[in-house]
Amino acid sequence: MAERRRKGKEKAAEGRKRDDGGEQEERGAQYEREEQVVEDPCVDEEHIENKYRGQLPGVAQDIIKNCHEQTTASHVDNEPIPSRKSIIDIINKFFEIAYPGYFNDEKLDPVSLDYYIGQCVIKLYDMMAEQVTSCIRHECLRYDLSCQECVEAGYDISLQVLQQIPMLRNILASDVQAFYEGDPAAKSYDEIIFSYPGIFAITVYRLAHELYNLEVPMLPRIMTEYAHGLTGIDIHPGAKIAERFVIDHGTGVVIGETTTIGKDVRIYQGVTLGALSLPKDAGDKYRSKKRHPDIGDEVIIYSGTTILGGDTTIGARAVIGGNVWLTESVPADTHVLMEKPQLVYKYGKEQQW
Repeated sequence: MAERRRKGKEKAAEGRKRDDGGEQEERGAQYEREEQVVEDPCVDEEHIENKYRGQLPGVAQDIIKNCHEQTTASHVDNEPIPSRKSIIDIINKFFEIAYPGYFNDEKLDPVSLDYYIGQCVIKLYDMMAEQVTSCIRHECLRYDLSCQECVEAGYDISLQVLQQIPMLRNILASDVQAFYEGDPAAKSYDEIIFSYPGIFAITVYRLAHELYNLEVPMLPRIMTEYAHGLTGIDIHPGAKIAERFVIDHGTGVVIGETTTIGKDVRIYQGVTLGALSLPKDAGDKYRSKKRHPDIGDEVIIYSGTTILGGDTTIGARAVIGGNVWLTESVPADTHVLMEKPQLVYKYGKEQQW
C-alpha cells in the first residue's frame, strides 16, 4: 500500500515537470486524481472487507450443521419453550405489586392505587399463564409425558400464585423489617427495598417458591438464577425459608434445594448451606432426596461458613462463627467458633520469610 502511494506521487511529479502551459495544468490535475485514487484507503479497505465477509456463509453453514448434530445445547424444534425475557418481565411486574409505589414508572397515590393494582394483576396473570403453559407443554412434548392439559393448568396455577400475593407481601414486609432492625447502616425501609441485593434475591425466591410448590418445571429455576446473576446470591426455589429472613451483604451465599430455614435467621456473605460431595451418577439417585441442612429459628451464621449434609441440623438460637466448616449437627443455644489463629510478627531484619 505504501509503495503504491509512493509511485503515484512520483508519477504525478514527473507529469508536472514534462508538461507546460495549459496542457501542464490539465495533465497535472489528471495526475492529482490518479494520486488521490492510489492514496484513498477506502478502495483497499472495501476489497479487504469483502474478502473476509465472503467467508461468512461457509461459517454459518458449519454452525447450522453443528446445530443438527449437537442437540444438547440446541432447541430447534416445534416444541414450545419458555421465554427468559418474558420471565424477567414477570419478575419486574411482581415487584410492582409486591412493593407498590417503588418500581412503577408513574406516581402512585391512594386515588390511583385500585386502578393501578388492578391493571398490574391482569398483566401479571396473562404473562404468567403464558409462560407456565409453555413450561408445562415443553415438559410434556420433550419427555413424552402424558397430557397434562397444559393451557388449563397454566391458567389455574397462575391464579393460585396471584391469590398468594397478600400472604407473600406480609412475609416480605417481615423480611424488610428484619433487615432494618439488624442493620445500623440501613437508614429506612425505602433504602432496603430499593438497593439491598439480599431483599431482591429473597423477593424473587418467594415468588419462585410458590411456582415450585405447584410443580411448574423450569420457570422457578430461571427466576432464581436470574437473581443469582444479578446479586451473587444463589437460592434454590425448593428451599423452605420462614419469615424475617436476612441475607446481609450476600455475595457468594448458596442455599440448596432441600434446605429448611426457620424464623428470624440471619446469614452473611459467603455462607453455603449445601450438600456433601456426591458421585458423578448422583443426579437420578439423589434427586428429591434430603441433601441439605436444617437451620433452626433465630440462628446467626457469619461470613464464609459452610454447613453441609441432609442430616445436619443447627439448633435454635445457635451462633456459627465465620469460616467454620460443619458436617455435623449443633445443639440449640450453642456458639461454634474457629479457634483463634496464631499470628506471627517479624520485625527489622527478621522480615524475610
